Amino acid sequence: MKISVVTVTFNSGKTVEDTIKSVLSQEYKDYEYLVVDGGSKDNTVEIIKKYEPLFEGRMRWVSEKDKGMYDGINKGIKMATGDVVGIINSDDFYHRTDIFDKINEAFVENPGVEAIYGDVRFVNPDNLEKTVRYYSSKNWRPWRFRFGFMPAHPSFFTLRENFEKYGYYQYDYHIAADYELLIRHLYTNKVPAKYIPLDFMKMRTGGRSTDGIQANIRLNKEIVRACAENGIWTCMPLLFLKYFVKVFELVFTRGES
Repeated sequence: MKISVVTVTFNSGKTVEDTIKSVLSQEYKDYEYLVVDGGSKDNTVEIIKKYEPLFEGRMRWVSEKDKGMYDGINKGIKMATGDVVGIINSDDFYHRTDIFDKINEAFVENPGVEAIYGDVRFVNPDNLEKTVRYYSSKNWRPWRFRFGFMPAHPSFFTLRENFEKYGYYQYDYHIAADYELLIRHLYTNKVPAKYIPLDFMKMRTGGRSTDGIQANIRLNKEIVRACAENGIWTCMPLLFLKYFVKVFELVFTRGES
């Protein structure tokens, strides 16, 4: 099974090297790595060029102006030739070398499954060994979309053909296009999916969806819109209940796996 992984970059020079190296370190070699740069002004493109030869033909990239992150992701998916597609952001990284092995294994051992998802770790950007939050998708169910919960999007891998069937990311969303896409695929179109107990990657804290109160308000407004567009009723007060649950995702003594 060929795996396609997409990274979108824009002035990501401080972090993208970790992302690229983590893909390069994977033991499973039937993959391709697609990097879509939005026209960076820093050293991002130089870093991409530096590592391209090490992928031995498994890496392709473009650098051009786009309509934002989700437009870039769509470009990467449309460039893909693999059987399944996943996304890794330019400030995230795989912290183990067998992730692609586990992805391949999950699809091979579960005939009929068209998507998989798992867990992710949030780490302190100043200490990448320190996990501050563990996001588990174990107890997620489709009805939880109404309450603002989704499976960990960075752990989501699905058949490439599902994007052609059910659509790509809507780039007129600023924060929650991933939420809307997962609703559309997993709830509206009932793509057969399976949870696997694996923390796929480490994510630095401080992403767009967690950057202050205003960002959270905007995120929740977009979640309400995403639910409405897919026939799910919800409201802002209902979504704010999820923050009580998130307290239990904070990590104080959990060890690394």
